[in-house]
This record gives sequence, C-alpha cells and structure tokens, in this order.
Amino acid sequence: MVQGWDVEGPVRAEIFMIWLNGDRLELTGPDGATPWIVQLDDAEHPVEVVERIVSGLVGEPILLHSTSWRRDGSAVILSFVVVIGPEQLAGMATAPIRRAELARSGATRAPARIGQTQVLEHGLRHLAWLVQDDAVVAARLSVAWRAALANYIPEPFRSLG
Repeated sequence: MVQGWDVEGPVRAEIFMIWLNGDRLELTGPDGATPWIVQLDDAEHPVEVVERIVSGLVGEPILLHSTSWRRDGSAVILSFVVVIGPEQLAGMATAPIRRAELARSGATRAPARIGQTQVLEHGLRHLAWLVQDDAVVAARLSVAWRAALANYIPEPFRSLG
C-alpha cells in the first residue's frame, strides 16, 4: 500500500481501454473511443484503483499495465493500458487505433508536448515488448493479440544521434 506520495498537485490515472476487433486494435471507454481520466488520492495504489474502476464497469480486465507518466500543468498523469475482451464492451463506442509518431525528448529533457495518441503508441509498443519478454503478459495475451502487436516495435533513443 502506498503511504502517501511526495507530489504537489493532483495525480490522475489516464486509462486507455483497448480490445481486439478481429485483427484490429480498438480504443473504447465509458466516454467513447477516448482515454478517460480518473482523479487519484494517496490512500490506495494507483494500479488497484484502476483495476477496481475497470472491473466495476466491465468486469476483470485481461491485462492492466502502467506504461508511462508525465506532468500536465501541476498534475502528474499515470497512463495505463487496459486490455479487455469483446464481450466486455457493454455497448461502449469504439474506434480503430491509429499509429502515431512518438513524442521525442532531449537527452535530459522531456518532450515539449505529449499527445494522448503518442502516449497510446508508446503503451502499445511497451506491450509488444512485454509480450516477448514478460511471462505474465505473454500468458495473458493470445496469439491474435501477439499478431496485432507485431508491428509495434520499440525504437532506439534518437536524441543522441
């Protein structure tokens, strides 16, 4: 259990709920095909909060993974990719996920701007790596998921080149 965070300002969870529609990855959520933002407090671990909220909405996710964090004004945003099955859509709107260029940083500086499509791209590349390297993720994602993630290839750090 987290015993309080040393963060001034709000901490938010940004939840990208994704599912596999045939061979295509799609984004969904209670507000439509968009990530949703949840305010967190320091009483619970962020992963536990996201798991509880998603489970209450659609049932237990197939996979829940924290992929990144960033500042947004005075807030810290923790990004999560949540994998659900097609039977869990519960009538929510859904849309295909489009590829995006990654937000690029300097050697010691964060990117000047990070958009949500870039965060999702990063998260999917992260999952593509984990499905090859992490036994828990590999056990949770099917062969069809592996195929859908196959083109999400991590790229090298470019700022020093």
